[in-house]
Amino acid sequence: MEFKSYIMDEQAVNRALARISHEILERNADGLPLCLIGVMRRGAPLADLLTEKIRSLGTAVETGYLDITLYRDDLDAATLQPQINASKIDFSVTGKTVILVDDVIFTGRTARAAMDAVISLGRPAKIQFAALVDRGHRELPIVANFIGKNVPTSRSEVIVVSMPPYDDEISVAIWQK
Repeated sequence: MEFKSYIMDEQAVNRALARISHEILERNADGLPLCLIGVMRRGAPLADLLTEKIRSLGTAVETGYLDITLYRDDLDAATLQPQINASKIDFSVTGKTVILVDDVIFTGRTARAAMDAVISLGRPAKIQFAALVDRGHRELPIVANFIGKNVPTSRSEVIVVSMPPYDDEISVAIWQK
């Protein structure tokens, strides 16, 4: 792959997350308990950052992490040994507003798998979806409720979100396949 350009630096990511945290609180002022669930991998540290911002605004929120590998519809014989990460959700989702958090929304298949995984844990009152970047190209009728940045892309481009602890920096870049 060939690097094209950065589209968000650490400051831009933090501004987007601050805006998303305010939007989450504004749209969920109904008094229902709120929880954020980060989709493994890079959705997990994003969920942590959003949790910090929401708590700093005086609202209680629980946070968990979800591995959706076994809920994906694109596992096939070629995927002999999928890497399974440990989900960590030590609270009930029943009756709560669940905000699924991921780095990029693309085809919608990850969001669908995450919804299936959450529903297998209980019956949330609502499920909403937050993504740092929306790059378009939906294959399923799924729309993110909260978006940090819309980045129209071609199918030959890739959005790369860098986020500790997996990377040395916080940034979003676009690469050419």
